[in-house]
Amino acid sequence: MRDFDFLEPASVAEASRMLADLGDDCRVMAGGTALMLAMRQRMLMPSHIVSVARLESLRGISFDPHTGLRVGALARHADVAVSPVVRQHYPMLAEMAARVANPQVRNQGTLGGNLCYADPSTDPPTCLMSLNAQVVLGSARGERVLSIEEFLVDYYVTAIAPDEIVVEIRVPAPPADFAGLYTRFLRTAAEHRPLVSVSLATRRSGGQCREAVLAVGASTPIPCRVPRAEAFLAGKTITLDVAAEAAEIVAADIEPVSDGRGSAEFRRDMVRVVAKRTIAGLYGLATN
Repeated sequence: MRDFDFLEPASVAEASRMLADLGDDCRVMAGGTALMLAMRQRMLMPSHIVSVARLESLRGISFDPHTGLRVGALARHADVAVSPVVRQHYPMLAEMAARVANPQVRNQGTLGGNLCYADPSTDPPTCLMSLNAQVVLGSARGERVLSIEEFLVDYYVTAIAPDEIVVEIRVPAPPADFAGLYTRFLRTAAEHRPLVSVSLATRRSGGQCREAVLAVGASTPIPCRVPRAEAFLAGKTITLDVAAEAAEIVAADIEPVSDGRGSAEFRRDMVRVVAKRTIAGLYGLATN
């Protein structure tokens, strides 16, 4: 690891100006779990680190019944997992956060940092996509708000500008008939990064799905929604046959990656299995 200067701005605007002045030679640090690993492995060798860890405006988790959930970018995964308002209104989000990586990462890594890293094999982006979350970006020029789909551009690439930092994540208030489930598949029990993740958020009336948002991650370059499966589920009473048919649509409509962790064909097969389990599980149906 090369020597670097450690900078601690007192505001988002000051951090933004530092980033603009220093350019590609600097990196932003929040929890630092991903950044320190990359620097130790010499994948990144910045001359300056801009730490936003002391910016209190980036902390906190709050809920308003009209505007929904606000999660500060510096909220740790562990904070999201135990937050009373998250557990009450978005239990699928709390359950997802409780399983991110390992205890060390959950207690140090931040939600904002996780999204900025844009690792395709991590949990939060897929879950947040199914919840129609938005990312708020701040700079000396002001703020702008992007949907998760707009924010995640490609494999490890986001739409964040060089002088911007993530300020907060917003999730719309859930309807009274909301129900959701996040499911993932790990190749082995010792792994911390999912090979497949499926997140389903619905409006439901008993066994009927009134509306669905379904996102797939980990097996695709970036998480993606599956509109054809969403349209298929809407208005149907969910049975095992319906879940299986929807899962076939999901598997057919994604473009899985192929790498050392699994071929595209294997990932597509596992997406089919996990999608069926997720849909059936949300509606209390047992699968093989």
